[in-house]
Amino acid sequence: MNTFEELNLNNQLLKSLKDNEFIHPTIIQQKAFSPIMSGHDVFGIAQTGTGKTLAYLLPTLRMYAFSKEKTPQIVIVVPTRELVVQVVDEVRKMATYMNLIVAGIYGGSNINPQRVAVSGDLDVLVATPGRLVDFISDGTLKPKLIKRLIIDEVDEMLNLGFRAQIKHILDFLPQKRQNIMFSATSTEDVEMLIEKYFNNPIKIEAAPTGTPLKNITQIGYKLPNFNTKVNMLDLLLASDESMKKVVVFVDSKNMADELYFELENYFGDEMCVIHSGKTQPKRFEAIYNFKSGKSRILIATDLISRGIDIAEVTHVINFDTPDVPEQYIHRIGRTGRADANGIAITFMTKNDAKQITAIQNLMKKKIKIEALPEKLIISDILTEDEKPKVVMKTIEVKTPKKVDVGASFHEKSEKNMKVNQHLTRGAKMKLKYGKSKTRSGKKNEKKKP
Repeated sequence: MNTFEELNLNNQLLKSLKDNEFIHPTIIQQKAFSPIMSGHDVFGIAQTGTGKTLAYLLPTLRMYAFSKEKTPQIVIVVPTRELVVQVVDEVRKMATYMNLIVAGIYGGSNINPQRVAVSGDLDVLVATPGRLVDFISDGTLKPKLIKRLIIDEVDEMLNLGFRAQIKHILDFLPQKRQNIMFSATSTEDVEMLIEKYFNNPIKIEAAPTGTPLKNITQIGYKLPNFNTKVNMLDLLLASDESMKKVVVFVDSKNMADELYFELENYFGDEMCVIHSGKTQPKRFEAIYNFKSGKSRILIATDLISRGIDIAEVTHVINFDTPDVPEQYIHRIGRTGRADANGIAITFMTKNDAKQITAIQNLMKKKIKIEALPEKLIISDILTEDEKPKVVMKTIEVKTPKKVDVGASFHEKSEKNMKVNQHLTRGAKMKLKYGKSKTRSGKKNEKKKP
């Protein structure tokens, strides 16, 4: 299939696609269209960067029918606030020539304006799981006309701990509905949800799990420590003119802030940071600045490795090697999108050997190791975590074994001994004086007549 015109789309959608310069459908968009249009439950496996959002939006918007009811017909559930904003934007782009209202709801912001939006006229609702459950529980969302439930990045939502919320949503919505679910991987938890809630789903797959996009060149550099990695990143960003839009992935928000601090003097005006510790406005600002080109370098945790669509990323740099092999695939999927070429660079230390082996086994492909540049300064300064730990031998001092001899016992003197028996006065006198005594102290004699 060469163009979107070969799909069964109406003129409104075709005009929107043309306005946004979408010409050729991706593999997942081609495979998903007919099964979703058939009304069957659909489970799609597709990696980041394959065009999943349009894969479910085009057929569901094609089937949308105007209703005078205020309740939304389509509910789309995604894992993050950033992805809610992105999907709402995509719906608006595709529905430019349609009489359709869309709203997005998510946690971490004022709930009242969102409640007003959900209570008013609404056709499509995009939500994070937690905020959607809030509105289900308080009765704000009326489920009676919901025809289609779309859950995107379901494996990531389960990883983030939204299992209970997903089940609550699936239990709450009308039984007569179409379920559409997309995931980058088919895990046991995902399969359990499908078995319980889906009705004979059609399974589609764009690429096997762990298969990286073919147009991404993968290379690695073996580096000894953190400070040498900083020097390497500094050198690449300063000398490689092709690095016009770079995402640098790190393992934690503390590392993101530390790396920004290390590079701030050289690239401060060109950099932005995004992680879960940033406020929502700061996160939106970072995404906007990077998308618009105001910032050339985005330092990020895995918060944005799934779902967020940032076009024209030239390079992905794994400053830290991810612990989970699948996460590597999601990270490098930020580049090489929409059939463009991309480059993924990974900094490797000796401690990363197991992770690199697992990643290569998953991909069934080796990461090409490049020689270090001559200008690279190899640092011998180690961080506290990198310094060798001095293990002191613990000498166990054995204490003398205590002999259990029972309680202390001393023989009481005869006068202190207590005997539970009653003594007569005569017996007491005899015990005290060796002989009985009369009350007067004299012998008991008979009086003479």
